[in-house]
Amino acid sequence: MKKLKRGHAGQRGAQIRSDCFIEIALKKAGGINVQLRSKVASMYGEAIRQLLMEMCQHFALSHADIFVEDSGALPFTLAARFETALRRVRPELSKEFLPPFNAQNISASDKNHFRRSRLYLPGNEPKFMINAGLHLPDGLILDLEDSVAPEEKDAARRLVRNALRSIDFRGAERMVRLNQGQQGLEDLRWIVPHRVQVILLPKCESAQQVLAVENAMMQLQAPNPIHFIPIIESALGVVKAYEIASASEKNCALAIGLEDYTADLGVARTAAGRESLHARSAVINAAKAAGLQALDSVFSEVNDVEGLKASVAEAKALGFEGKGCIHPRQIRFIHEAFAPTPDEIAKARQIVFAFEQTGRGVAALDGKMIDAPVVKQAQQTLALALRQNLIAENWRRRFTNQTESA
Repeated sequence: MKKLKRGHAGQRGAQIRSDCFIEIALKKAGGINVQLRSKVASMYGEAIRQLLMEMCQHFALSHADIFVEDSGALPFTLAARFETALRRVRPELSKEFLPPFNAQNISASDKNHFRRSRLYLPGNEPKFMINAGLHLPDGLILDLEDSVAPEEKDAARRLVRNALRSIDFRGAERMVRLNQGQQGLEDLRWIVPHRVQVILLPKCESAQQVLAVENAMMQLQAPNPIHFIPIIESALGVVKAYEIASASEKNCALAIGLEDYTADLGVARTAAGRESLHARSAVINAAKAAGLQALDSVFSEVNDVEGLKASVAEAKALGFEGKGCIHPRQIRFIHEAFAPTPDEIAKARQIVFAFEQTGRGVAALDGKMIDAPVVKQAQQTLALALRQNLIAENWRRRFTNQTESA
């Protein structure tokens, strides 16, 4: 008896949640036979079967045995797993099955969007994606690189594509970290048409790497502006930091990744961070020289809250404007640590008010001249204070009243 061609995708087992395992066995006759195993079959079994049949029709699949072990997967995950399983047995397929866009994911993003926190999410783990926006990070990174096993890169691409279209990011920037080299360029076609807002370029060591991504992206139809964040993760990357930062107008920030950087140096990463001070300073200087935000690496000790607070305080003092997260519980502490102090807010209000009162390009405050760069920084401080509800929307009126009464 001739063995059936089979393709499978997804995860199964007692510990799996928000995912599914799908196996498709092609046959020459007999129509479509679906075997569904799900704890929620009584409620959603018919909807799951309807989706599977819709996909069979979309891909002109007429004869197959389809086995589904469902662990609470949402439709975007079921669709991604089905498409991957089918493509693994029919690699020549060119069509895609695209879920509708969530209306919340149509918004564009500004180059100067606040990026205090960016939460990394493994690109092949739907359970982490579904409610990540509830934690209110400034950015959610769907990762196609280090967190995805080599044999699952194709599955992650389709899951990330569907997640970009389907999940509610709740105002967080929609970010994707590419793979390196040619594999990263191939990633682009799975994300660029689907309203990704920021693309992270890992292990960046030259302007050419940035331009290669930009040129490849221009061949695709992006429905919205897309920004880049190159990540510096090697000694060579640090040397080339300004070249990288200034390579493209699409760059919005420059980040450092200290795990790979310290490995490249052959030293251990320490809490004190002396081994990376030069690199962090170089990345900050390159970012500022190119007019970009400077973003710090992740803090890897998830349960060390005091260590995280100290790390963010140091990052802020050095000139970083944001930090990576590997767990949602880190977000609140990062936002609090990057929040402007009362003294910083008071000084910023004085600067902006003095500048607006003069109506000129240069103003004076306490005998010192203040110009546009100083005012811009003060405006950013107040915008951040507003975002974190540290001052009221009508702060100008209140500040004027306080000034007059004094």
